[in-house]
Amino acid sequence: MSKVDSHLIDVYDEVVRRNPGEREFHQAVREVLESLAPVVAKHPEYTEASIIERMCEPERQIIFRVPWVDDAGNVRVNRGFRVEFNSALGPYKGGLRFHPSVYLGIVKFLGFEQIFKNALTGLPIGGGKGGSDFNPRGRSDGEIMRFCQSFMSELHRHIGEYTDVPAGDIGVGLREVGYLFGQYKRLTNRYESGVLTGKGLGWGGSLVRTEATGYGTVFFADEMLKTKNQSFEGKKVVVSGSGNVAIYAIDKVHELGGTVVACSDSAGYVVDENGLDLDLVKEIKEVRRDRIKDYLQTHKSASYVSGGSIWDVECDIALPCATQNEIEEDQAVKLVKNGCSLVAEGANMPSTPEAIRIFQDADILYGPGKAVNAGGVATSALEMQQNASRDSWSFEYTEERLQQIMRDIHKRCVKTADQYGSPGNYVVGANIGGFTQVAEAMLAFGVI
Repeated sequence: MSKVDSHLIDVYDEVVRRNPGEREFHQAVREVLESLAPVVAKHPEYTEASIIERMCEPERQIIFRVPWVDDAGNVRVNRGFRVEFNSALGPYKGGLRFHPSVYLGIVKFLGFEQIFKNALTGLPIGGGKGGSDFNPRGRSDGEIMRFCQSFMSELHRHIGEYTDVPAGDIGVGLREVGYLFGQYKRLTNRYESGVLTGKGLGWGGSLVRTEATGYGTVFFADEMLKTKNQSFEGKKVVVSGSGNVAIYAIDKVHELGGTVVACSDSAGYVVDENGLDLDLVKEIKEVRRDRIKDYLQTHKSASYVSGGSIWDVECDIALPCATQNEIEEDQAVKLVKNGCSLVAEGANMPSTPEAIRIFQDADILYGPGKAVNAGGVATSALEMQQNASRDSWSFEYTEERLQQIMRDIHKRCVKTADQYGSPGNYVVGANIGGFTQVAEAMLAFGVI
C-alpha cells in the first residue's frame, strides 16, 4: 500500500469515527476519496495543508427545533437542519429537503456532494444543504405555510445572498419557496431576492429553473452519447421518479427523439411501450398530486407494477431521477443484462458503490450525479445573477446558457479523466475536477 493510499484510508476512517451512523455521508466521502490517490500524489501540498480533512468537515452545522400548529390545533415539533459545508468558491448553495427520511447524515451527504457539483459548474458558489424531517404529503396549504414560517424564523439568522443561498429539493417546490421567502422578507424587512432560488417568475425567479435539473441531465447524457457517435434518436429510455427532475428529463428526451417508456413514484411504476403521455403525468403529479398508478385510468394499454423495481424494464438508457441508492447491485446486473448502454444520474447518489462497479466493469457509459444533475444548481446561480443585476432573461437565452454549462462540465470531466490516466471514467473526472477547483481556493486562503 502506498503512502498516499494509506493516508486516504486514514482520512476515511476518521470521518467514520467522527460521524457515527451517518452511512450516506460515509458513502459519499468514500466515493470521492477513492478517486483522489493520483491527484494527491501529484500535489503533496494538499496533504501538507490537510485539504481533504478540512473538506470533509463542514464549516458549520445548524440543527434547530421547528414547532408549528396543525389544522386541528395540535402543536407539532420537527427538526430543521442547515449544513454550510464549504464556502471556498462562494456563498453556500444547495437545496432544502422536506421528507421524513431527513436526518443529519442525509443533509451532510447532500452538502458534501454539492461542494463538487457546484465547483464543476465553474460558477462562484460553495456547497451546502438543509431540510427537515417534516412530511408535506397530505398536509393542507395552511399547515405547510405555518411550518415554513416557523422553519424560516430560525433559518433566516444564518442565510443571505452573500452567505448562504438555499433552494428547493424533494418536498420543497414553488409553494414552499414562496412561504419561506415571504417569511424571510417579513423578518428582515429586506426584499433580498438573491437569498433564495427557485422563486416564482413574478417575484425574482428565473425561466428554465423548473426544468433545469431534468434538462441538464439529458444535455449531459447527450454529450456522453456523442462520444460514441450516438444520439437519443430511437432510444428506449426509463426514468425513475415522477417529480420535477423526472418530468423535465422525460420532456427533453422526447424532444431529442428518444422514447421514455416508464416512470415511477414511491408506490410503484407505470410502463407505456408507446411512450409516456407527459401531459398526463404532469397533471397527475403537479396538479392533482396523485399516484402514478392513476395513469392507467386514461391509458388502458399501459401496465402498472406495485412496488418492485423499475429497473426490470428493458431500456437502452437509464436515468435514475428519484432518490439516493435506488439502484442496488441486483438492479445494476439486470440493467446490464437487458442491454442498457448508458446510465446518467439525475438524482443525487442513486447508485450504490456495488452498482457503480457493475456499470464500470460492463464498460457502459456511467455519469455520476455530481456532474450529470448539476444543471439545477447552475440555473440557480443564473437566477442569482439576474437578481443581482435586477434583470430577467428569456427562456431561450437561459436554456442556451444551461446547455453550454453542461457541455463544459462534460468536457471538463473527460479532460480530467484523461489527464489522470482514467479515460472515459466520468467518476474520476467529476471527483478530481471538482476537488482541485475547491482545493486550490482553500490553499490560497490559508488555514481558515
